[in-house]
Amino acid sequence: MSDENETQVTYLLLQGFWNLHSFNMFFFIIFLIIFLSTLIGNLLIIVLVSTSQPLHAPMYFFLCHLSVSDIILSLNIAPILLCTLLGGAQRMSFRGCIVQFSVFSAITIIECLLLLVMSYDRYLAICYPLRYASVMDFKTCIHLAAWSWFLGYSVHLCGFVPITTLRFCHNKLIIDHFYCDLSPLQRLACSDTSLVMLIVFVFAIPVFVLPCCLIIMSYIYIFITILRIPSTTGKRKAFSTCSSHLIVVATFYGTLITKYMLPYWGHLLLIDKVISLLHTVLTPLFNPVIYTLRNKDIKKAARTMCRKYCI
Repeated sequence: MSDENETQVTYLLLQGFWNLHSFNMFFFIIFLIIFLSTLIGNLLIIVLVSTSQPLHAPMYFFLCHLSVSDIILSLNIAPILLCTLLGGAQRMSFRGCIVQFSVFSAITIIECLLLLVMSYDRYLAICYPLRYASVMDFKTCIHLAAWSWFLGYSVHLCGFVPITTLRFCHNKLIIDHFYCDLSPLQRLACSDTSLVMLIVFVFAIPVFVLPCCLIIMSYIYIFITILRIPSTTGKRKAFSTCSSHLIVVATFYGTLITKYMLPYWGHLLLIDKVISLLHTVLTPLFNPVIYTLRNKDIKKAARTMCRKYCI
């Protein structure tokens, strides 16, 4: 493509789910409820962990950080999705698109690292209970959480900077998606994207594949330790402490691997949108639902707060 045909991109049009037709209002109401429930559920976890003394433990400290990342992800993706459902294709500046993709990619990396830290916490608690308190002290928790956020925002720059060098052939672009993601931007670029894809692939190994492998290894050791517990009650109690985190990990990595690691079925955009919807909109809601419904300590803290402030 010659340079004279390449112009500076000024804005993009996000089409969202443009083919829903008369069902737009129905899905707008559904996703608005999901969005508000996500914010309320994650804020509730943050408030409960911050104010309830029994929840001042490493597991809930990391859960707070996971809730913060889920809130940021929801605020980054859901509003533009709701706008496309309510008013059709939405105009977004190219800089705004790049910022949205930057926040999305950074938060995705941060959640991978936080889930790894949480699995390490469960590994220590179950496999080395006598050493747990001395190893996972408050200073260690602060360091692990801080490094997760720092590495998340630092590593994503390695893949983000090359994307800003892509060139497009029109001053406005139509993206058949509900947010700015790598694949639609790559399809619309008229410059060579092989370097960008190579960098993304190389960095996907340490930030996605390696944490996933370490989480699997930690749970293998956890299950082996649980099987060695003689009593059925002890096994049930040990498994209950990590079951919620295991479900969240399976959901998060299930959608992530389906979206980015596996080849698309004929590159169908609808499948890409649905998987992206599961990952960006439903997973942030799934986390507080799982932890509030399956965790006795959080349910007890919620009842205590309700009696204190609602009666």
